[in-house]
Amino acid sequence: MNSPARPYLIAPSILSADFARLGEEVEKVIESGADVIHFDVMDNHYVPNLTFGSMICKALRDYGVEAPIDVHLMVSPVDSMIEQFLEAGASIITFHPEASHHVDRSLQLIKDGGAECGLVLNPATSLHHLDCVMDKVDQILLMSVNPGFGGQSFIDNTLDKIRQVRQRIITSGRDIRLEVDGGVKASNIRAIAEAGLTCLSLGLRYSTKKDYKAAIDEMRAELALANNS
Repeated sequence: MNSPARPYLIAPSILSADFARLGEEVEKVIESGADVIHFDVMDNHYVPNLTFGSMICKALRDYGVEAPIDVHLMVSPVDSMIEQFLEAGASIITFHPEASHHVDRSLQLIKDGGAECGLVLNPATSLHHLDCVMDKVDQILLMSVNPGFGGQSFIDNTLDKIRQVRQRIITSGRDIRLEVDGGVKASNIRAIAEAGLTCLSLGLRYSTKKDYKAAIDEMRAELALANNS
């Protein structure tokens, strides 16, 4: 059960945005109530798809976007991309432990660059990757779909994984955000929140609502029910 004191952050992914009007779309989604802008960075190597690089992050910063930018690196190797996104103005950078030769070093690279850091665990990735880095991570991102494509359905057993990671966070005594990415929508957001997350990444174009504010308001209403349960 969620503590009423713990807020939920909504982090729409630009993967589902209109890239011809990206600056306007990001402005609109922030005005509609989003807290964070999520970047799904894919390299057609670690995952079977290709999206965008750090220039998009820099372009949004130059456009005037001041909201936190949460960069999820689905790339291998990761360190050079970490440096590029740090220079471009990323606020949070997370990566998959399988994609780094030295996880601790990659986490420290992000920290040294002035951003928050974290790990991403795929649906079948073991939690043991967290064992020796709980003192370093600011965020843990659980994939509730297999990475590589938007629009997939939420994998139900992710709920148990959320509960297990939440317990690890409680045991650590640290204020670590727990994010879930993939298949999140109004119909399942309450159950996901009650399992213990604090941040949700979602593609708003997959929402049942056509406009961003309606979609976010619908999700906030469901989160409020979870918060009070």
